[in-house]
Amino acid sequence: MSMDDHVRALRAKHAALDQEIDEENQRPHPDDLHLAELKREKLRIKDEIAKFGTPA
Repeated sequence: MSMDDHVRALRAKHAALDQEIDEENQRPHPDDLHLAELKREKLRIKDEIAKFGTPA
């Protein structure tokens, strides 16, 4: 897997997590613990993308 492919895969995961966070927030009673986990994972991926010198 090339670096570009890896960054693309990370960006796709980042976008999917963003969508999942939005969906959880739309629920009548969002699960705060699950939201925190999703946001931590999204931040971890953003940091990994930043290591390659490209913004998330």
